[in-house]
Amino acid sequence: MPRLSWPAAWAAAGAVAAALLAANITAPPVLAGSTAGAQAVRALTTVSPTPSPSPGADVTPPTAPGDLRACPPPPPPSGSFQGVVGLCWTASSDDTTEYKVFLLRDNGFFEVASTSRTTAVVPGLVHGRTYTFYVVAKDAAGNTSRPSELLSTPAVSGANATPTPPTGDTTPPTKPTGIQANCLPDFKGTSFCWTPSTDDVGVTGYDVYRRTSVGWARVGTPIGTHFTEGNLVTGQSYVYFMVAKDAAGNLSLPSDLVTATATGGYPTYSPPPVSCKIEYTAWSWSGGFAATVKIINLGQTPMNNWRLRFVLPDAGQKVISGWSATWSQSGKDVTAAAMSWNSVIPGGGSLRIGFNGSHTGANPDPTGFTLNGGTCIRG
Repeated sequence: MPRLSWPAAWAAAGAVAAALLAANITAPPVLAGSTAGAQAVRALTTVSPTPSPSPGADVTPPTAPGDLRACPPPPPPSGSFQGVVGLCWTASSDDTTEYKVFLLRDNGFFEVASTSRTTAVVPGLVHGRTYTFYVVAKDAAGNTSRPSELLSTPAVSGANATPTPPTGDTTPPTKPTGIQANCLPDFKGTSFCWTPSTDDVGVTGYDVYRRTSVGWARVGTPIGTHFTEGNLVTGQSYVYFMVAKDAAGNLSLPSDLVTATATGGYPTYSPPPVSCKIEYTAWSWSGGFAATVKIINLGQTPMNNWRLRFVLPDAGQKVISGWSATWSQSGKDVTAAAMSWNSVIPGGGSLRIGFNGSHTGANPDPTGFTLNGGTCIRG
């Protein structure tokens, strides 16, 4: 693609800026440091559906534009600006036919310039305010490159030497810092946390952006200082940044980029299936009691060498003797193990065991029945 000389390139860019002015695109966008009432540069957001490529079609996107930087814009041939940003970048590879410039507002990135050159002028800004941009390249087949690096730069004066200062709250929040990736390991997806931003009036929230193959997408607007995103590919890394905002629509400088890896979260606990049912009956008297325990196998397979465990809730409850099982007690925990003649409980079958015990006043029913490690329900 032919490259214009520096004066010729900026002359062409200045002509584009003058054309924008002639079209009355002069109101400042609501961006970093601007007021909520400022009107935004008209955003080109309509995207036609991408047709399926034909066999052998070019499906390789250009490389991302490089070295995005602020360049002093030329004086406009006519008219005046409140503020202007000039941008330069290095050319993408491939048969690039168009570059698109995107500018960050308080509700996302919006396209503000389209050019076949590697320079652009963005007018209609507030002098001294800081704005954030990125650029993508498109080739003749319609493939879009990955976004360039972000650039945050203040708008400079155009023809007006002393532009009228804006009114109201114009102070942006401080840049978010202290970013910690994967700070919520139990979440399935990506997560990160950061140190709160400050503001002269108050921070009202944050906008979080994730880098995609063709730009930066706003993926969340948290109020607090942590962010999570699900429905991502486990093990894949994703790049984000965030900005703080206040009630007047002022945006902070973008945070440093953070790379978060989507995790699978902690394994979900699955309790073992209920495999048995217990029917417990007790008769009490002063200082003692007798109990029978009916064990019902709810499954279809036999339970071999069964071992029943439960808890006597009161410390004064003690097992004295038992029948149809080998009984033992440790603290409040009681175990009844199968004997040789009743070691198998057939599927759907049952058996009865029992014991005599003592108590010191209270004699509540046992809790936490398990059979061979599986939880039993009470009948």
